[in-house]
Amino acid sequence: MRVGFWGMGTYVPEHVITNKDLEQRIDTSDEWIRTRTGIKERRIASDDVDTSHMSLYAAQEALDNAGITGADLDMIIVATVTPDRSFPSVSSMLQHQLGAHRAAAMDVSAACAGYIYGLVTGKQFIETGTYKHVLVIGTEKLSKVVDWEDRNTAVLFGDGSGATVLGPVSDDKGILSFELGSDGAGGEHISMQDHLFMNGREVFKFAVRQMGESCINAVESAGLTKEDVDFLVPHQANIRIMESARQRLDLPEEKMSKTVDRYGNTSSASVPLSLKYELDQGNIKDGDLVVLVGFGAGLVWGSVALRWGK
Repeated sequence: MRVGFWGMGTYVPEHVITNKDLEQRIDTSDEWIRTRTGIKERRIASDDVDTSHMSLYAAQEALDNAGITGADLDMIIVATVTPDRSFPSVSSMLQHQLGAHRAAAMDVSAACAGYIYGLVTGKQFIETGTYKHVLVIGTEKLSKVVDWEDRNTAVLFGDGSGATVLGPVSDDKGILSFELGSDGAGGEHISMQDHLFMNGREVFKFAVRQMGESCINAVESAGLTKEDVDFLVPHQANIRIMESARQRLDLPEEKMSKTVDRYGNTSSASVPLSLKYELDQGNIKDGDLVVLVGFGAGLVWGSVALRWGK
């Protein structure tokens, strides 16, 4: 049974913090941020909006888009490293709020690759015939773990949520292949101490190498080549890292999603936010071969090759 996308939904907070705003708070500049990261602004959730709230908004839109209700869900998978609290899980909170009374629920912690890990996990349950509808959400409120006095990280991150309803699709559509990986030896390069810590130089070297390689591996696992790829949706961490993956696939610039300028790095939410944005813009069409790829703390990475459509 082939597994694909039945519907998508997203949510980003209304409050925008621009690079100019950050210039007033820390020793940085709009020019410095844009040239090194591609980021112009990011969305920040208010104190009374937490990860579960953003997840709920995105989930409701995804269910409406898929034409089903919470009662139709068999499983909810939430990828996040910024849950409301350690437990109960965000997924269990959503299960109640969505009226998904017969759905199993679990959170996945794979940082910026979390959404990819969630997709692959949900795919297995549907392919085996165990479940029919799985809701997968990538969602983060990174603003609550960022040190806003640290100019190396404060300029990078934003809040948001993206949700996907997975279900059975026709044999020539859906998720064709995937790759998941981890290199725990590099775990200290992105970690949670008192606040989020990142060794930018080491993470950059890892990501430039791993993102492009993982994309190629996923495509080849599907029995295809990079010439078959129609669109790339990478984790929106840094424009220079994203460009390295695009160049590895020999794709023209207009065939890669670039939302990092408007949302910043939203960790597990970045790939679904970007995918939904490109769909809304009409840049991904039925039958297109789309590659999704993410990397993050762990160090972990993941990629998916999929044929768009039902």
